[in-house]
Amino acid sequence: MKFEIVQNGIWYHGSNVQFNILSEGSTITQWKELAEAFSHKPQTLSYDDNGKISHNGTERGYLYMIDEPINADRDIYRHPRTTMDINAEFLTTRPLRVKMIAEL
Repeated sequence: MKFEIVQNGIWYHGSNVQFNILSEGSTITQWKELAEAFSHKPQTLSYDDNGKISHNGTERGYLYMIDEPINADRDIYRHPRTTMDINAEFLTTRPLRVKMIAEL
């Protein structure tokens, strides 16, 4: 799949714990469904060419959105060990404020 970064777009993080500040080095994405899937802490996760995500996560999850502006050149970088397509997941270079938007 091809992912385009949307300037000023929404960035998401999925987790199985509640918090207000996302730690430096955390994974974020603009693909909402991917963050939702990661919130369940799967051991395996995959997606097909149509974007259908499969995973084996079973934990209760929380979906967060980053609650401050992201500068893609300064605040994030491509995950160096990802097996996903380019622009699917990034790591943060600093702590970021988040807002929980869903319990999953």
